[in-house]
Amino acid sequence: MSDTTTLTVEALFQRVESIFLRAGLNDVQSAALARVITAGERDACKSHGVYRIEGALRTVKSGKVKPDAIPQVAEDDGTAIVKVSANGGFANPAFELGLPVLVERTKRLGVAALVINDCTHFSALWPEVEGLTENGLAGLVMCPSYATVAPTGGSKPLLGTNPFAFGWPRKNTSPYVFDFATSVAARGEIELHRRAGKALPEGWAVDSNGNPTTDPEAALAGAMLPFGGHKGSAIGTMIELLAGIMIGDLTSPEVLDYLGTTTLAPFHGELIVAFSPEAFAKGRPGDPFQRAEVLFEAIVGQGARLPSGRRFAARAKSKSEGITLTAAEMAGLDRLLEKGLDAVS
Repeated sequence: MSDTTTLTVEALFQRVESIFLRAGLNDVQSAALARVITAGERDACKSHGVYRIEGALRTVKSGKVKPDAIPQVAEDDGTAIVKVSANGGFANPAFELGLPVLVERTKRLGVAALVINDCTHFSALWPEVEGLTENGLAGLVMCPSYATVAPTGGSKPLLGTNPFAFGWPRKNTSPYVFDFATSVAARGEIELHRRAGKALPEGWAVDSNGNPTTDPEAALAGAMLPFGGHKGSAIGTMIELLAGIMIGDLTSPEVLDYLGTTTLAPFHGELIVAFSPEAFAKGRPGDPFQRAEVLFEAIVGQGARLPSGRRFAARAKSKSEGITLTAAEMAGLDRLLEKGLDAVS
């Protein structure tokens, strides 16, 4: 028996979508979640691939997310702010609903923002960023999480991993995209180390007493650390302010209070800010896209690589050769499809 199975991107999408439908999620929620999870596997981002399904189902089973939610765009108030309520569902279908409105408003006004409220978010942010770059827009995306990160100089969880992503559109090639947690590592990476029985690199976390640790179990019970010391701590705090307090949604400590655990996907808001490069550069010398290419070529010319390059290479390979899953991963998908919510506790 083979230790691996290779599926086409579409076949994996259909299998993941079927799992969510079997678990009682509606068509809107199931399709959107299947798209981002399949995208994670397609791009070799294992921490945001099929590994995430159980957590999403566990959150549904807990009652903290509504499986039948239908997102809704608020009435246009004449501003550059597009507001979408996820209505207690996942963020992904809310983003898909709000994206066309955000694109239209950004191209008309030059800059616009999409605010998603009352959502559960467990996926990477680059799918949102790429939704903007595919439409010729640059963008910033951010959201809080739950309190699992100690501020620099502190020893107890207060900030979230608070991911932050940026994208710049490029013509006839992959966009410039980065997406990273403001902690040293994403919480999912620590969980993957725990599952594999591997020690963490030094500097990732502290235990419940505030002492440095390389034990994933101790790290999950303690606190992660911000990247770059006080700089990462400041950026994480900024995200709490902009994507939590400013948009009238929960901060990471409030998310943890609401859930009472870090085993469920976090419930909060999300902020997406989109820019039209042409609008900002209008009346100034040079084409913004051509000038950006000069910068990118200079970076690569020094032997450095652009962020997401490995991910885009993996994407191309997956499209031509398929997505390979281990026997254990396939067995897990089969179990989830057979048992639905009964497969998780």
